[in-house]
Amino acid sequence: MSLIRALSKELQARSDESLRALFSARPDLISPGVPDFAALAARASGRVSVQRALERLNRPQMQVLETLHLCTNADTGHSASAAMLKKLINGSSAAAIDRLLHSLQELALVHRADPPHGAAAAATKQRHYLPVGSLKDVIGIYPAGLGRSYTELVRLQPAFAQRVVHLVGELHRGGSSISPATTPMEAALSLQHWTATPESLQQILTTAPDRTAALLARFGNWAMGAVPQAQRRASVLHESADVGPVDWLLARGLLVPLDAAHVELPHSVGVSLRGGFVIESFSLVPPVPQLGHTSAGLRRNAALGAIAETLRLVGEVLYIVREQPLATLRSGGVGVREMKRLADSLRIDVHEAGVLAELCGLAGLLRLDVDSSAWVQPPQLEWLALPRQEQWLWLVNAWLASERAPSLVGQPLNAAAPGPAGHRGPAGTTINALSAEAQRPDAPVVRKRVLEILNELTLEAAAPDGRAPVLDAAAVLERAEWTQPRMARRFSSLIRGILTEAEMLGLIGSGALSQLGAAIAAEQPDEALGILGEHLPAALQHVLLQADLTAVAPGYLDPELSERLLTMAAAEGQGPATIYRFSVASVRRALDAGQDAAAILDFLRQHSATAIPQPLRYLIEDTAARHSRLRVGAAASFIQSEDETALLELLNAPAAAGLGLVRIAPTVVISHAAPRETAQVLRGLGLAPILEEAPSAVVRLRRSTPGPGSGRPVYTAPRTAPPEADIDAQLAVLRGDGSRAPGSGAHSPPAAPGSEEATQLGLETLLKAIRLRQRVVMNVVDSMGNASRETVVPVAVNGGRVRVFDPDKEIERVLSIHRIIDVEATEELFQ
Repeated sequence: MSLIRALSKELQARSDESLRALFSARPDLISPGVPDFAALAARASGRVSVQRALERLNRPQMQVLETLHLCTNADTGHSASAAMLKKLINGSSAAAIDRLLHSLQELALVHRADPPHGAAAAATKQRHYLPVGSLKDVIGIYPAGLGRSYTELVRLQPAFAQRVVHLVGELHRGGSSISPATTPMEAALSLQHWTATPESLQQILTTAPDRTAALLARFGNWAMGAVPQAQRRASVLHESADVGPVDWLLARGLLVPLDAAHVELPHSVGVSLRGGFVIESFSLVPPVPQLGHTSAGLRRNAALGAIAETLRLVGEVLYIVREQPLATLRSGGVGVREMKRLADSLRIDVHEAGVLAELCGLAGLLRLDVDSSAWVQPPQLEWLALPRQEQWLWLVNAWLASERAPSLVGQPLNAAAPGPAGHRGPAGTTINALSAEAQRPDAPVVRKRVLEILNELTLEAAAPDGRAPVLDAAAVLERAEWTQPRMARRFSSLIRGILTEAEMLGLIGSGALSQLGAAIAAEQPDEALGILGEHLPAALQHVLLQADLTAVAPGYLDPELSERLLTMAAAEGQGPATIYRFSVASVRRALDAGQDAAAILDFLRQHSATAIPQPLRYLIEDTAARHSRLRVGAAASFIQSEDETALLELLNAPAAAGLGLVRIAPTVVISHAAPRETAQVLRGLGLAPILEEAPSAVVRLRRSTPGPGSGRPVYTAPRTAPPEADIDAQLAVLRGDGSRAPGSGAHSPPAAPGSEEATQLGLETLLKAIRLRQRVVMNVVDSMGNASRETVVPVAVNGGRVRVFDPDKEIERVLSIHRIIDVEATEELFQ
């Protein structure tokens, strides 16, 4: 029976509660909805859907599923039971494996099957299973980290097939207990039998060189390794005492060269090295890391300090960008020179400045102005007027929902995981801040899972005296690899950066998950706001003025006060106790911004806990006295006329208001508009100006259009289950078609051409025919819409195309799968 039809029949026999659990665990099965159980089974067997489902399995489930895959054969109907799998999984029990198989069946990754032909009477009473047909493609060629069999390597590696008979002959003549062979397949079977048991492999390795065991141990988790000049080194049977372990193993076929630089450990050798087991270590309990502890007070203080420092730095970033936007590179992102300028202004290192810029960007506090190609602050930004705890929640919500990874900034582009388009840059290049290379679509899911793991480990290891466990990347990664081993690579590339960013936001304090982090992990932001509002110190409204022309902030200043101080003094140092130094240049900057000496002194009196020192007063008054003797302004063009009355009428004309006209002399008016634009407006007023424009002196400015302020981000956790209404609607559709029960064999209703079911059934038939070298009859439509039936031998399926061999014409062809209406297997094999 077709695996898809068997699964369809099993799904239809399920209860509504079982189907609800399936749809909650695999929401993609009903997105979009399916018309019947046959289409549901086809989608559940699809490669993409199975891959998503495997990403949610824990290590014991994956180990059982991979073992089931290795010891079953859907083509011959060879199924397996829990008792059979127990023999291949060290440390397991039949009851535990049976429970795991049932959980995999609930996820529609395996289904019940008949016992193998010729099974003992006792075995027929056990539950037997087969995996879905696409599992082999999803798991890959090395399930459980084991290599392929010798027979498969002979079939797929021509170079190995050419020398394997000679290799077996040399081993036999050298005294090894291996049967001679005359064909490559016989030689492969001889090697497989020679290495089939742990005892026989240990007997072979008794004469191996030193360090051979250590070398083989490196293949414990993966069957492929890198070996330079592998094919050349495998060409001779080495017997000398000084031969290395690699050459010794290659010469005896215990390692098989794949190409000039890679080798593979065959399946039988790998299983024997594991003591005859497919899974050498099995446990239903996740590993418990050894963790240190910190006090609750230290954790709270560290988290609050990090939050206050981050809010201060974000406020400074916005002020700096408002004064001078961050220019972008032609290739995108902000270059190192611009980030160095930002870092120097913030008095921090370049990497931290890049992370802050990314945080501001993903939170909408900075936006890219398309006209100037620079990152600017949006107008009317709501964040600036919010209380500090709400500013923090704004940043946290944006960080949780963002598909960017700020901590990747500065990392080598070729070392980081590929970007959204799989792009890897040339060696030596790094990821720029606010560039596309820092995009990671799976970042929200990984962040959510990391916070959940932090919360799990914290609850498991909580000390009775209230101390909190200190969690590092290794502990979190170890738990992540157990709970979702298929996502281990994604976790490993992002987890350290996520922990660093979480520490910046106060979700982690002194290495431990803070109360705020626990509330966010539990999706309780209101509770986090209450905790922060209770413990975060209020922003200060005063500074301490000193006689050395400095103002000392005794704590975290109100953002408005800090921004006003930055207009008249230069910030120095790091941390909350910032020092603001007054100088002639800094006071002149405030005067240029439109302030005067009286306003500056009045501001300092209002916000200083001490009297204004005399040196500072003299500095401000003397600088103001020398200010404004010369005035410099900006003008894009000028209008000169001896007719003063005409100029006066022009200044008062409503149609000329857009030119920004300013009279600087009785006969001269300047304009903010370019010369050509100014002349065009004047001609529209009935005047006849003469355009005196030097090409080298014309500068055209493109002003950005003010956009609306960024809305406050609201975090919604990545959905792991579809809405109940969608599940109810899908169940109603499925149960409403109950009269059409998918059967098996000739009684099965035909799939509609072009449907998802028909596509999956056709692929299943093609792949089975490829494995068995079986002929198929295909109904193919040509470009003119004419259908024809052809008997061919499928060779390979890839990228929506199938390569077939036509035995009658003795040619190979490539057909698009969408042109194949249906596929029917025949019993005839192709020799």
